[in-house]
Amino acid sequence: MKGHISLGVVCLARKTFDYLEAAKIYENTKKELSQLENVAVHAIDNLVIEIDDAKEALEELRPYKLDGIIIISGTFHLGHLALMIEQEYKSLPILLWAYNELPYNGGKIRLNSVCGVNLNASNFYKAGYTNAVCHIGDTVDENWIDAVRMRAVLVNSHVGIIGSNAQGFFNVSADLLKLFSEYGVLVDNYQISSLFEYQPTQREIDVELIEVNSAFNCHFVTEEQTKKVASLVVSTEHFLKENSLDAIAIRCWPEFAKLYGISPCAMMSVLQTKGYILGCEGDIEATLSMLACKALGCEAPFLADLSQVNLKENYALMWHCGVAPYTLWDHKSVCSLDTYFAGGKGVTADFVLKSGECSFLRIDTALGETRVFTIHGHAIPMEKLIKGTYAKVIFDSDISDVLDVVTSTGIAHHVVMIYGDYLTIFKCFAKIMKWTYLKA
Repeated sequence: MKGHISLGVVCLARKTFDYLEAAKIYENTKKELSQLENVAVHAIDNLVIEIDDAKEALEELRPYKLDGIIIISGTFHLGHLALMIEQEYKSLPILLWAYNELPYNGGKIRLNSVCGVNLNASNFYKAGYTNAVCHIGDTVDENWIDAVRMRAVLVNSHVGIIGSNAQGFFNVSADLLKLFSEYGVLVDNYQISSLFEYQPTQREIDVELIEVNSAFNCHFVTEEQTKKVASLVVSTEHFLKENSLDAIAIRCWPEFAKLYGISPCAMMSVLQTKGYILGCEGDIEATLSMLACKALGCEAPFLADLSQVNLKENYALMWHCGVAPYTLWDHKSVCSLDTYFAGGKGVTADFVLKSGECSFLRIDTALGETRVFTIHGHAIPMEKLIKGTYAKVIFDSDISDVLDVVTSTGIAHHVVMIYGDYLTIFKCFAKIMKWTYLKA
């Protein structure tokens, strides 16, 4: 399910153009907007033509907690109108939408709607509002709507860091106060032991054991390790709910296995299959990237490393130690639990990910600048040759070019992999967030 958002909608016009026809088109627009998935639409019923109309529209919208504003140029209009709305909602994403021009009927241009968007875009830019998105068409730009979903899930989100970033992973640390002051993301720190302080009942453990044993071949781990996975699933889920957390980033090594007896990887696979967002190695920006992807209806984002690059065959292995949601399993390899690190305590999920079109995203900050890094490619079939969860991916760009962009711009070594083509949405997301867009 896509993330819920609330949108304000106004349609501007001027009586020197065919405003009556614009009003008819706007009626259809309101009906179509009301059909969008998980979107609360607060549309001003009448056309906004005069300055007093704009004042009344703003008064009508004020009671609602909005995530974005759609300003439709039904016809050309006074420049004051959009500026008044922008002044009220400059902190929100704004879509400037022009209808397609109507067929000529022997007179002047009937709507001149595109010119209205041009006027508004110029006024906004010169007034310092540079993240408005412009759209021309008979239907709304759903890429913009999905980008607003990504922003909305981050704003006022409550995220936890369990421990800190992993040892030596300085490049995934984040400025927590900047996340709060600029984007409304509240990050709280917790001890590693917080995840297993809750003592599950035997009944709770037994219920989870049924799921773990049905999802994985557990012949390569002990019964005690399997039970620890189930117990950790219960206690971590309890921790997330008790602290009202939207996501957590876990310092999953080196101490975790020693403190608890196994690593948290298999638990993360199970909980992510249930729709929770858990990031590896204390990487808060990667975790936020996963949360943003979930708002698009991507129920199973996978945090991956660019782990193996084959320049000759032009592919990369997108791998991680064994945390992928098991719904991503290719159903050809053996989906198992295994242990191959931390002195036999590194209990992980092990399987090859399914094939298909995929997109990659990372929100990443360096030298005071936040970037939205994206790649597009295809996961292709491969044999299960190593431990962990992974996919063999051929990108649209040559792998050497991808590697060059990653290394030359200092992008951290975790990216979020989701299935489908989302790059247009990611680019729009970068625009409304005023972040730099980097495409490999």
